Amino acid sequence: MRACVPLLVALLCGLAWAGKMDSCASRCNQKFDRDAACQCDRRCHRHGDCCDDYEHLCTGEEGPPDPVLELEEESEEAPANNLYSAPRSCQGRCHEALDKHHPCHCDARCQEFGNCCEDFELLCDHEGFSHTRDAISQEELEEISEKIYMSDINKAQKADIILNSQNGQISPSETGDQVDRCSEPLYTYVNEKLFSKPTYDAFINLLNNYQRATGHGEHFSAQQLAEQDAFLREIMKTPVMKELYGFLRAKNRYSSEQEFVGDLKNMWFGLYSRSKQERDSSGFEHVFSGEIKKGKVTGFHNWIRFYLQEKEGLLDYYSHVYNGPWESYPDVLAIQFNWDGYYKEVGSAFIGSSPEFELALYSLCFITRPGKLCHLSLGGYPLDIQTYTWDKSTYGSGKKFIATAYVASSFR
Repeated sequence: MRACVPLLVALLCGLAWAGKMDSCASRCNQKFDRDAACQCDRRCHRHGDCCDDYEHLCTGEEGPPDPVLELEEESEEAPANNLYSAPRSCQGRCHEALDKHHPCHCDARCQEFGNCCEDFELLCDHEGFSHTRDAISQEELEEISEKIYMSDINKAQKADIILNSQNGQISPSETGDQVDRCSEPLYTYVNEKLFSKPTYDAFINLLNNYQRATGHGEHFSAQQLAEQDAFLREIMKTPVMKELYGFLRAKNRYSSEQEFVGDLKNMWFGLYSRSKQERDSSGFEHVFSGEIKKGKVTGFHNWIRFYLQEKEGLLDYYSHVYNGPWESYPDVLAIQFNWDGYYKEVGSAFIGSSPEFELALYSLCFITRPGKLCHLSLGGYPLDIQTYTWDKSTYGSGKKFIATAYVASSFR
């Protein structure tokens, strides 16, 4: 009988291991395992071999990106890391994507997994949770991002932009060196006729409405508020934003275009405090115009802003980490630069895209995968966008502002 005990233990352990190998429990972001029945690595959705519980268990547990493609924002750009305490209520969290670090959840499947917060039914059921807001799959995200990519009729054509990267590519480990490896500007030529297009013109009008240093409160004039409305009005006329709105409405995120535009205005232009309790920042200012905090450039992920500042002699291109795989625009470039005396260690930007294209992709990811790595597809190439929510203050009924959004990698 004693000789049978090890065999029994081995059999039970084998059964337990086999059970683990068809689940992502304790396996999120592990490397590909040829012996497993299904996979839980970051590429499994590309190959169609994810375990059934991958989305529920792993989408909130993103591992580090491939180091060659990593783009890392400054820690102050991710306030969720230091201003956030895990909530135990569904107040303002109905339909929120799963975050494994929370003690209880308010996502579409929490009842199925038995991990809802105690007030889930009280706060979320009356909204018709399981019926009014449909879950958005990875495949659907890739499909809508491809549609947005194809519908960007205002993007630059190949002859509209000539870049001069000057063999200035460096490794991620060299980004802290602050060495100017390129003696000439990044942009040799830009066809400025692009800027006469309504969405470009409205976008450029917004860029100088901000004080770049955090700690100084923003106070918009009536003209500046009107410019925000004009920008939103112009982009909503474009095929790009019509695609995005149509998708989100079909998935029951918004019931009308008016509701959608109102939410865009709040999440992008709503003011909050990054320093000294002043309402000194917004998602739009941070991502598109750029800010200075603690002596460093934060945000600043827009090619138009970069070109205009470089043209004025206020920006010095140093080097780049990678250039995206696209042979036409929009493309992606990860760059280092000095902005009027302040250094940006590493920052990504779409190149040649229309303003509506960038805002559409960032908004798509923020609305559907807030605070997570968002996997998209553009022209057949995978692209990751990282967003962060601002968790220190909210708008409306507990909705969160955009803290930052940027391309985290262009291909894997």
